[in-house]
Amino acid sequence: MVNKNMNFLFQTVLLSAILCLCLKSSIAELQRFQHSVKEDGSLRVMIVGDWGRKGTYNQSEVAFQMGIVGEKLDIDFVISTGDNFYEDGLTGVDDPAFEDSFTKIYTAPSLQKQWYNVLGNHDYRGDVEAQLSPVLRKLDSRWICLRSFIVDAEIAEFFFVDTTPFADQYFTDPEDHVYDWRGISRRKDYLSNLLKDVDSALKESTAKWKFVVGHHTMKSAGHHGNTVEIIKQLLPILEANNVDLYINGHDHLLQHISSLDSPIQFLTSGGGSKAWRGDVNFLDPKEVKFFYDGQGFMTMQITHTQLDIAFYDIFGQVLHKWGTSKKHYSAI
Repeated sequence: MVNKNMNFLFQTVLLSAILCLCLKSSIAELQRFQHSVKEDGSLRVMIVGDWGRKGTYNQSEVAFQMGIVGEKLDIDFVISTGDNFYEDGLTGVDDPAFEDSFTKIYTAPSLQKQWYNVLGNHDYRGDVEAQLSPVLRKLDSRWICLRSFIVDAEIAEFFFVDTTPFADQYFTDPEDHVYDWRGISRRKDYLSNLLKDVDSALKESTAKWKFVVGHHTMKSAGHHGNTVEIIKQLLPILEANNVDLYINGHDHLLQHISSLDSPIQFLTSGGGSKAWRGDVNFLDPKEVKFFYDGQGFMTMQITHTQLDIAFYDIFGQVLHKWGTSKKHYSAI
C-alpha cells in the first residue's frame, strides 16, 4: 500500500513538473507576426525612434517628411525603436498622449501601415502594461507593441528585443524615476529566458536577412555611448547567429557604426523629435561611418540579394547611404 502511494505521488510530481516545463516554454516563446513582401519579393521599411512629444521638438516636421518619403518608397511597415511617449510613458490606456503623440501626428496616408514598437526606458517610467494592451490597437489598428517578438517578412526576419531590463542603472541608480517592473520582477530569470528565446529563434531562422531591433545603443558615439550589459550578454548571441544589423534608438541622433571587432552593422535611429546637438561621446573615424546629431529617420530597402539603408534629415534630404549584397541561391 505504501509503495502504491509512493508511486502515485512520484507520478503526480513528475506530471506536474512536465506540465510546468511545457507551460514555461509556451509562455516564453517569442510571439511571431507574419508580414508579406511586395509582388516582386522586395520589402521597404521605415524606422524612427525617441519621438513621442505631442508634436513638439519638431516631431511633427519629422513626421511630415516621413510621410513624403514613405509614399515615394511605398513602405510596407514602420519600426519604432522605443521611447514612444515622453517623459514618463503612458499613465494608462486612456492617456490622451497616445493620440496626441501618435495617431494625430503620423497622419500621412503612407504611414497608415503597421507599426511595430519596442519599449524604451522612458516607456518603463509609465504604465508599461498600457502600451502592451490590445486596447490601444482598438484605438489605432496600426499599433503593435510587445516586450520582445518577431516579425517574419519572408526574406527578412526582425527580432525585437526588450533591452531596458538589461541596464543595471535603472535598478541600482534610478535617481528620482520610478520604473514599472511588472512582469519582470524576477529579473535574472527574465533575462536568462529572453536570451535563450532570442538565441533559439535566431538559430531556427532560415531568412536571408536577420535584423535585431532594441531600444538601447550597443555601439554609439553619442551621449549614452555603448551599453555594456547588452554587449556582454546579447551581442555574442547575435554574432554567433549571423545577424546582419542591430538597430536601436536611445541616443537622439542618426548614426552608422561599422565596428572593427564585429561583422554586425550598428545603426541608430533616435531622431524622431528632440535631438542632442553637440552631445558627442567619442568619434572613432575607423568605426563611425556616419554621425548626425540632429533629427530624422531611416529607411531600409531589402531584396533577396541586396540591402540598402538611408538616413534622412528633417528636410527629407538623404544624409547617408550604405548597402551590402548576398548571393542568391535558387531552389533546384
